[in-house]
Amino acid sequence: MTMPTYLGMPAFPRAARAAVADERLRDNLARATGTIRDRRRAAVAELDDWAALREAGRRIKDHTLRYLDHYLRLLEEKVTAAGGTVHWARDAAEANRIVADLIRATGRTEVVKVKSMATQEIGLNEALEKEGITAYETDLAELIVQLGDDRPSHILVPAIHRNRSEIRDIFRRRMPDAPPDLSDEPAELAEAARRHLRAKFLSAQVAVSGVNFAVAETGTLVVLESEGNGRMCLTLPKTLISVMGIEKVVPTWRDLEVFLQLLPRSSTAERMNPYTSAWTGVTPGDGPQEFHLVLLDNGRTSVLADEVGRQALRCIRCSACLNVCPVYARAGGHAYGSPYPGPIGAILSPQIRGIGSPVDASLPYASSLCGACLEACPVAIDIPEVLVHLRAKVVEEGPRHPLAGTAMAAAGWTLRSPRRLALAQRLASASRRLIGRRGRIRRLPGPLRAWTDSRDAPAPPPESFRAWWKRTDGGRA
Repeated sequence: MTMPTYLGMPAFPRAARAAVADERLRDNLARATGTIRDRRRAAVAELDDWAALREAGRRIKDHTLRYLDHYLRLLEEKVTAAGGTVHWARDAAEANRIVADLIRATGRTEVVKVKSMATQEIGLNEALEKEGITAYETDLAELIVQLGDDRPSHILVPAIHRNRSEIRDIFRRRMPDAPPDLSDEPAELAEAARRHLRAKFLSAQVAVSGVNFAVAETGTLVVLESEGNGRMCLTLPKTLISVMGIEKVVPTWRDLEVFLQLLPRSSTAERMNPYTSAWTGVTPGDGPQEFHLVLLDNGRTSVLADEVGRQALRCIRCSACLNVCPVYARAGGHAYGSPYPGPIGAILSPQIRGIGSPVDASLPYASSLCGACLEACPVAIDIPEVLVHLRAKVVEEGPRHPLAGTAMAAAGWTLRSPRRLALAQRLASASRRLIGRRGRIRRLPGPLRAWTDSRDAPAPPPESFRAWWKRTDGGRA
């Protein structure tokens, strides 16, 4: 089965236009994000020290990123001492090759997977398929996405864009052991998935996971999930391979305590996570007997070098920013052309992948800059600040309209002369009747059209400030 990838995705405005026209998608998104948002607000309000926890999380992350080289070396030392093997991957291709080689060494051609943003980022499932290895997603929402030949649309709830009847149809069509009379009742859908996955858990000899946090002082890896599928993957197979972005490390268990309070309330609006699995290397006779940790860079070192953009690496993948974003609520995750949708995707993806493609150059503009994401973020990432910072980079480094240079030169020539500026202002006021009826310009010509594709432009005033000042004798008339 060939899963779709994010390669060649159109720029955000084009993709979002199609998504916004889908009434069912908008309805699914509005209902789901609204419910999660309201529950999260109530869960956060229970804590009097939420602001202090948030500040602690920010400080811990910033400290760790400042000394990231030290904590990664310490993590490698502790994992190795506990019987694990650490691999370093510079990019997606190297990470995929490492994982594929490790699986082939076991002689197996099937693996079970815990939900992982890092493996989506590198396209691991597709890479393994090319090597003749089948990866089975075991998270319910990820299973729905996989069986539907689809892509995730949300960090926390990958199938948020699907309703119950759509899920029932996918299960009937693609799940061989699904009951023929399967209804769209949630309990029946969950039971069908549970029975389907149970056979995979019991037969799998190799599992692949992501990592939510890694504790440097002990070499302990931590995965948080809500269904128990992760616990099955992390304990039953003989070989466990975990792919981890290098920013996921924290110095100590005391630091981890802060994030175990921030993450559940920000993501699932729960006081504590239902399943929190932690393991340190290999324990004889208990759990996997072979453990590999793949430390993934894939652009993160470049992000770390950017004083403004590096705060994106604080992200703990809670998805709180998606649930409050008015743009995401209407366009959905697919429009972002990245495994990381929503506000965090709009700042993380262009930094990891660069702004050389149309989709990555457009993502910093996929925001109203309303600031709701900053308010919701449990580690205080100033997403609007990074968006503006990246917009400047797009202008400086990205593709430009062929007439952009000419337009800027003409503007400079006009602004250098008071006489020429006054003439331009008179001409603009005179054009008001032609292009600015009812005080608004519906469509601008040439490269300026991009502005009016999504909003009206104000018409020029009847007279310039300079003309008004002269007519009123310095404003005294």
